[in-house]
Amino acid sequence: MSFIPKALTIAGSDSGGGAGIQADLKTFQMLDVYGTTAITAITVQNTLGVTGIYDVPLEGIAGQIDAVMTDIGADAVKTGMLSQPAVIELVAAKVKQHGIDKLVVDPVMIAKGGASLLAEEAKSVIRRVLLPVAALVTPNVPEAEVLTGREIRSLEDMKLAARQIVEEYGARAAVVKGGHMEGPPVDVLYDGTDFLLLEGIRYETRHTHGTGCTFSAAAAAGLAKGDSLEQAVKTAKAFITCAIRDELGIGQGHGPTNHWAYSRRG
Repeated sequence: MSFIPKALTIAGSDSGGGAGIQADLKTFQMLDVYGTTAITAITVQNTLGVTGIYDVPLEGIAGQIDAVMTDIGADAVKTGMLSQPAVIELVAAKVKQHGIDKLVVDPVMIAKGGASLLAEEAKSVIRRVLLPVAALVTPNVPEAEVLTGREIRSLEDMKLAARQIVEEYGARAAVVKGGHMEGPPVDVLYDGTDFLLLEGIRYETRHTHGTGCTFSAAAAAGLAKGDSLEQAVKTAKAFITCAIRDELGIGQGHGPTNHWAYSRRG
């Protein structure tokens, strides 16, 4: 049988299907990667917002990761919503236990509707235990500001934040996404040696729920298939650009992106 790339997402469940493990699985599937999951929390949400968060017990999270890794395995792993310090500590320990080398960390902090998805005390734990085992960290500008403690108002600030995540916190690479900045969205990738700017086109739409999850899942899918870091991030940029451009128009609030769009691009 030919090689089937596999990716594990360790993240929360989004009942609205636009973010979290649902977005990750859709992205994996569209990029020809077999997806598996370890659910960290169940969120009650739709396009109008989050109305409930129910954390999965630690033994349940550990059991899911062990079940996948000891049987199916994973060529890459990504993390999403890890709401509590103990969950972050657990996931970092499991990454080491199972020898996971290609870990993409999406530092999920705030839902599109404004709800906090990360306990305040968990932010320092991410810096201390999760970033040092990450192959790639994918914060947007607000998340990068929290991680680094620096204000980001320019492209140069984005470069400094990406460099700090790598050189001070120990990640092998970081891409700071520029969707929250003015003008065309430019993402900054730093691999510990060089910077790469990924330019894009801004599409005005309210249907951007799950963009961070989708971008990081696409990057993880690329790494799972053996793509270089640069190629994986370029694919992620193209995937999310298509998903935002060809909006679905689902829901009354911040609707999901279109995970079909990349495969249907002209």
